This record gives sequence, C-alpha cells and structure tokens, in this order.
Amino acid sequence: MAVPDQQPTLEEAATQFLAHRPTLYAIATRALGSPWSADDALQEAWIRLQRADLAAIENVEAWLTTVISRVCIDMIRQQSRRREDLAWDADADADADVGPGADAAVGTAMEPEGSVMRSEDLAVAMQVVLEHLGPLERLALVLHDVFALSYADIAPIVERTPVAARQLASRARGRLRGVEVGEVRSRQDAAITAFLEAARGGDFGGLLQVLDPEIELRSDRAAVEIATAGAGDGAPLLMHQVHGGDAVARVFAGRAELARPVLVGGVPAAAYVPDGIVHAIYLVTFDADRIVRLDVVADPAHLAVLPVTFL
Repeated sequence: MAVPDQQPTLEEAATQFLAHRPTLYAIATRALGSPWSADDALQEAWIRLQRADLAAIENVEAWLTTVISRVCIDMIRQQSRRREDLAWDADADADADVGPGADAAVGTAMEPEGSVMRSEDLAVAMQVVLEHLGPLERLALVLHDVFALSYADIAPIVERTPVAARQLASRARGRLRGVEVGEVRSRQDAAITAFLEAARGGDFGGLLQVLDPEIELRSDRAAVEIATAGAGDGAPLLMHQVHGGDAVARVFAGRAELARPVLVGGVPAAAYVPDGIVHAIYLVTFDADRIVRLDVVADPAHLAVLPVTFL
C-alpha cells in the first residue's frame, strides 16, 4: 500500500526560512535602503510562507526570493505615494516599455553585460539616487548586479519579459552612472571622520555642523543593550529612536572613543570595535555632506550579513 506524501510541517518551513534569511535580508536591505524596512519585509515574507501551500512549493529559495522582492516592490510604492515631493512617477516610466512590441524596441538599447558596476560602487551610487529609482528598476538592478540572478529568473519576479527586465536594470544603471562615486565616497569619508572626531572631543558645535537638523537615529535592541551596559565607560547614550540634530548630538558628544570608520559593502560607515571585534555598525545615510540618518545595528544575525572592511 502506497504511503501518501507527507505535508511539510511549519517547523520544516521555519528551518527553510532561517536558512535563506541572510540572503533575503541582504536583498531587502539593498532594495529598501533601511535595515528596519528590511526587517518588516522579512516579517511579511515569513507570514506569507506560513499561509502558503507548502507542498506546492517546488523550490523554496526561488519562492522566497520572489516573495521578498514583491514585498519590497509594494513597500517602495507605498513610500513613493507618501512622498509629496516626488516629481515624477518612476513606475509609469517602467511600465511604458512593456506594451506590444516593447521587446523589439528595448532590444536595440541594451548596454553590454560587461558594463555592470562594481558592487561597491553600485552601493554608493544607489544611496545617492535611491529615491529616484522605481521599485522595478531597483529590484532588477539589485537582483542582477548584486545577487547575479539571470534576467530569465528576474522576469517573473518583476512580472516582465526577460528583455524588459534587462532594460529595467539598464535604465537604473544609467542613472547610477551619473554619480561621481569617488567624489561622493570621499565626501562621505570626510563627514564620518568629522562626526567621530567631534563626538570623541565632545565638540557639540562640530556635531551640529555634520548632522542634519532633522536627522533620525534608530538603534536595534541589541545596540541599546550594549550601549546601556557601557554607558559608564563612555558608550553613546543610545535609545531605540532619537530625532533631531540637538538630541542626536547629545547622544554622541564625548562618547565615541571606541568607534572607528569602516566600509560596509563599499559604503562609508562606522563601527563600535572595543576589542578588535565589531560589536555594532553605524549605517550612515547622507544628503550631500550631512548625515541625515544613523541606523545602529548590533543584532548578531544582521551583523553576520554586513560585509565590513576596516580602513
């Protein structure tokens, strides 16, 4: 008597999800530009996996990659709708290419595959123009140039043909090529150096010069716990969320002795390194030469997927 196939259990699904979580988190962080938004996207992907017919999923990794990408697309669209200063609809541009005969039209405008940007340069350039890339452009570019998915694999994720998916990435890449990466990275390095020097020296005015008046500081639970335990030894006075230049300057003034500049995926950042080991990362978002957002990440699972290079 034949034994019927057993349905995968929720525990087995959780094991699969955890195995692919680092890659999913990396995709979401690249596409959304925020570790907190990436966490939200992961939570939504996990909810969808729990609700899915697990027995019908042939390739869990491919299924999860598609889900996290589409969650990111939805989140980017929601963010775009909330930004009243968005002067043009990037999605409308993306959709304009996919009518009848679009494949033939875009096929003549392809850039050679060898023209993809280095991952480090792409990360810096994306930070500059992220708000001006539509969600489909972002995902096509990130999945191809960073995670090496083929356009045939990307096509069903962005619900386009492979040729149109390639054109989405090509158009995004064209925007990024307008960024002078070396100059941007140099300015960002200088801003982080100025921030750390002012913090170490307790130079409140110096901190205000480099921090945007509307800066947002967000720290995960692990970072707050580490900072609280080390407050007596000069650790920053971190809280889960702090807003405004004055308030953020008070958090760091005289309290960054053990922080040092690093690169995270090629992007200038800072790290808390008390014993030669990275215990927390300060992800920095810039507007020109000013710091507009600081995301402090100390969760070990998140630190494990952040590629840190010491300077």
